Amino acid sequence: MARLIQTIISKHNLMKQSMVVVNKSGGAGAEGFLYVKDAKGDPHKIVITLSNLFTTPLATGVPFNWRDMTPVAMLALDQFVLWVNAETPYQSAGDYIAAVKKAGPSKMKMGGTGSKQEDQIITVALEKQAGIKLIYVPFKGGGDVAVQLVGKHIDSSVNNPIEAVAQWRAGALRPLCVFDVQKMPYSARITEKQSWSDIPTCKQAGVDVNYLMLRGIFMPPASARTRSSSMSISWRRCVRPGVEDFMEKGAFNQTALTGDAYRDWLGKEEARHISLMKEAGFIAGR
Repeated sequence: MARLIQTIISKHNLMKQSMVVVNKSGGAGAEGFLYVKDAKGDPHKIVITLSNLFTTPLATGVPFNWRDMTPVAMLALDQFVLWVNAETPYQSAGDYIAAVKKAGPSKMKMGGTGSKQEDQIITVALEKQAGIKLIYVPFKGGGDVAVQLVGKHIDSSVNNPIEAVAQWRAGALRPLCVFDVQKMPYSARITEKQSWSDIPTCKQAGVDVNYLMLRGIFMPPASARTRSSSMSISWRRCVRPGVEDFMEKGAFNQTALTGDAYRDWLGKEEARHISLMKEAGFIAGR
């Protein structure tokens, strides 16, 4: 996402200076968060983050909170889909849940990205809602998860659309439901018979779990309010139209927020993550 925005800014000459993308890996995002937190008042740095904005400090105890930065804009929300290997007989989420129950506790494997992060949170919520117990297997990235599911090394995944679309198009994976309150709006065919909009919500399929992952922009703390507001306007008017094709290809939920609406959403989502992670036993020191 950062590199796509970099390309759009360069193509349309939206900035006089060059935008440089720096990967701050380590600690499930902790290194990047602390780097921006420590750049107090610097108007020349931004960070693009996911919902690890909430999960990482809660799971690790790292001294960081989203309020330590200046919110700029919600870019979009990532969807999560329940996937199975296409050679399995499961045609619905109900079929899959029934198979897990029949197999017994801790017999079937759910693959995901990382530990105590979004994928595992969804897995625990699914277990509690459906009354099942899975073996959660963490991998480095969504691409690895999709490959493992194709190879039948795991029985299911809760991967993002963009990470598994190639395997779905090739007929190797099957989507069962999307963890959103509404179906995806994209009607272009991905396979010969199906589009993203043909996938039911998990609630429609009898599994009342929903979860969306943030893709958001923040600036360092104490950045001028006028500067962050100006960046929000630039995002809405200049950058967002350039990423619409990317959004559709990745089947993103295109909810976008700025200003007070974005800050209100962050507060509510933080409270939701505290509740979800507390219930799952994922909060550090508890």
